Amino acid sequence: MSLYEGSVKKPIMTSLCFVAVAILGIFSLTKLPIDLYPDIETNTIMVMTAYPGASAADIENNLTRPLENALNAVSDLKHITSESKENISLITLEFEFGEDIDVLTNDVRDKLDMVKSELPDEAENPIIFKFSSDMIPIVLLSVQANESMPALYKILDDNVASPLARISGVGSVSISGAPEREIQVYVDPVKLEAYNLSIEAISSVIGAENRNIPGGTFDVGSETYSLRVQGEFSDATQMNDIVVGNFGGKTIYLRDVAVVHDSVEERAQETYNNGVQGAMIIVQKQSGANSVEISDAVMEALPRLQKNLPSDVKLGVIVDTSDNIRNTIDTLFETVILALIFVSIVVFLFLGRWRATVIIVITIPISLVASFIYLAATG
Repeated sequence: MSLYEGSVKKPIMTSLCFVAVAILGIFSLTKLPIDLYPDIETNTIMVMTAYPGASAADIENNLTRPLENALNAVSDLKHITSESKENISLITLEFEFGEDIDVLTNDVRDKLDMVKSELPDEAENPIIFKFSSDMIPIVLLSVQANESMPALYKILDDNVASPLARISGVGSVSISGAPEREIQVYVDPVKLEAYNLSIEAISSVIGAENRNIPGGTFDVGSETYSLRVQGEFSDATQMNDIVVGNFGGKTIYLRDVAVVHDSVEERAQETYNNGVQGAMIIVQKQSGANSVEISDAVMEALPRLQKNLPSDVKLGVIVDTSDNIRNTIDTLFETVILALIFVSIVVFLFLGRWRATVIIVITIPISLVASFIYLAATG
């Protein structure tokens, strides 16, 4: 007995099979992640190295060339390009398609460790960027502020970024455009010369004083305790009492040669939202997470977070990628319904049989639902 003959002679079993496929398909659909783009990893890796205060020529000679020479030995490398600018070196590595990007990233990291000792001491550690579709932000939030602008970064970090980062599926939350706190020390050059001091000496003293130092352990009876010397400043005014030198038997404090300001860093760029100065918050997801669910959770949390902010700080939404996803799904659903209607009309007009039309109307959605089982099973 063939499959077709068995299906006709046993309608109850056939109906149960269709119901089972529909149930499994709908269950699989609930487990499928929803995103704007599929999870795609490119074959490109970028290595970024910062060298504050260096010119483009210094970056090229002292950073880019040594790094390029080391990275040329990475396996499966197709192209390597570099760009040297003031304060930063950018090296882009393009690999052959089909290679495991995670393995290549580890190879790049090993080559950077080998050449790290040849780099200038003032240069920061190279940062590796591995591009993928997961790096596309899920939500971009706008922030407007007036009186709270000097402390905006800390306000957003404590009251917005940290709570959003705890949402399930959120990979990272970054703040852009908000001024960060900076302790500025304005030194009087005349007084420096009078006390026979230098900027380098004062900088090294400040760095040495502003540090917590482990002091080992000590025993009290049967208990062992850790000793730690806390030297980090809790307030900028404490820096005024730092001893920076001696002159003529007199102790020279920092307040004698400099003025300390608790301020914000100088910025080359500022962020404005609708003409009001503020910042931007970027929310990215974890690999494989559901973008729509994350977006819904972020939008649900915004009113609650707004209550914890100063009255002049306002949160808004710049981009929500879930809108495009919802629109795409709605359009797809509408297309399926219209196709089902037109197919039914055409079949009925040409065949003139309502039973054949009903069979096709049932078969098309069941076929679509069955595909969800395959998608969920194969990832």
